[in-house]
Amino acid sequence: MSLFKNIFSSNKKETLDKGLEKTKTTFFNKLSKAVAGKSKVDDDVLDNLEEVLVSSDVGVNTTLKIIERIEARVARDKYMGTEELNGILREEIAALLSETNSGEAVDFSIPKGKKPFVVMVVGVNGVGKTTTIGKLAYHFKKQGYKVVLGAADTFRAAAIDQLQVWADRVDVPIIKQQMGSDPASVAFDTLSSAITQEADVVIIDTAGRLHNKVNLMNELTKVKRVMQKVVADAPHEVLLVLDGSTGQNAFEQAKEFTKATEVTSLAVTKLDGTAKGGVVIGISDQFQIPVKYIGVGEGLEDLQVFNKYEFVDSFFS
Repeated sequence: MSLFKNIFSSNKKETLDKGLEKTKTTFFNKLSKAVAGKSKVDDDVLDNLEEVLVSSDVGVNTTLKIIERIEARVARDKYMGTEELNGILREEIAALLSETNSGEAVDFSIPKGKKPFVVMVVGVNGVGKTTTIGKLAYHFKKQGYKVVLGAADTFRAAAIDQLQVWADRVDVPIIKQQMGSDPASVAFDTLSSAITQEADVVIIDTAGRLHNKVNLMNELTKVKRVMQKVVADAPHEVLLVLDGSTGQNAFEQAKEFTKATEVTSLAVTKLDGTAKGGVVIGISDQFQIPVKYIGVGEGLEDLQVFNKYEFVDSFFS
């Protein structure tokens, strides 16, 4: 029984377990082949384990850290049987994640004294950015907060339409202009309206193109600067949405966006139905930015606050 079981309801834990099922099955199939015919953890087993972790999208740097930790335990304990490897991996991955991104988010609450609490959402098109915004709005509203959405991705008409669909579904107000409008102007109007409505949370969508990083950087900087004319310390959070099913490509997107703007938290989506869920371990370790949310299904409740202990518990259960 995990020490942290009380953080999630049993329903959410079941959803997390189910969402990681494909990742777990693929990982442990590879792991069983890596130790086949071996009774002790030796150099061959460690080499095979390294290959398993890298091919499971944990990432090279994080994989090397995990291998080094297990090598140290093998050296210390002198003998380690392969039947112990599962438990050791679980312990070392949990310990590794505990050393980074300290500070556990355990619910959808907002900091005191930040009203409205302004979240600017960034990420390339197709990663589930609009869906994540809709689900965030749902969760914040469920907590009793008044939420306003801002459609500042004016580059695509579809982005505005999709956000409108989510606003209608969750029943929260949306501020929008025509396609091609100045995103900063939309952000300004959204914050102004939120203050008038005495809203608690503002979620601003932004354009997701990366083909020209200079333009993206300039645009996001301008949006921030204009928002600060209305709310001095906005945005309070810059949330980067990454598609977990793209594996290593998610790492590359994280690198590019962290160069383009100051990202303060991450959401990793589409973990259900993919064998690449190990990417969460690598991203959580490699970037000094907390993974705050994970998407493990299509339902409104299936955007979950990421808790590394629960994640590792589900991964190895």
